[in-house]
Amino acid sequence: MSTSIEQAVEARLVAAAPRMSTIPATLHYDRGDPFAVRMSFPAPATLEGIEVYWTFARELLAQGMERAVGDGDVRVRPYGFDRTVVEFHAPEGTAIVHIRTGELRRFLHRSLALVPTGEEHLHVDLDQDLADLMRDAC
Repeated sequence: MSTSIEQAVEARLVAAAPRMSTIPATLHYDRGDPFAVRMSFPAPATLEGIEVYWTFARELLAQGMERAVGDGDVRVRPYGFDRTVVEFHAPEGTAIVHIRTGELRRFLHRSLALVPTGEEHLHVDLDQDLADLMRDAC
């Protein structure tokens, strides 16, 4: 069985102009980091011209499809019947994207097949994580 999944999603960038640009994005989930999901945007879709990754709690994504959640760098909320809004806050500004809720549900369903909710702790290697922290501190 695979230990990670990726799923391309269509994100619509909300801008000051009335037209929303469609940008490619990819959702990533890895059993080795069971509490997190990562969303990546390719270089052509970013202001910096480099691939950008945002990592945030899987639970935030799941809850955000039902109600507004998050008070930090990533915030998620439902938008109408079939869209979910994900906001990314950084010192350079805020990016707001709309994603089809069905795509997010499929991704979360696949991630839950790898690691069900409540079993994340069974996939965390605390000894390795501590060793990594100690190595990085030196």
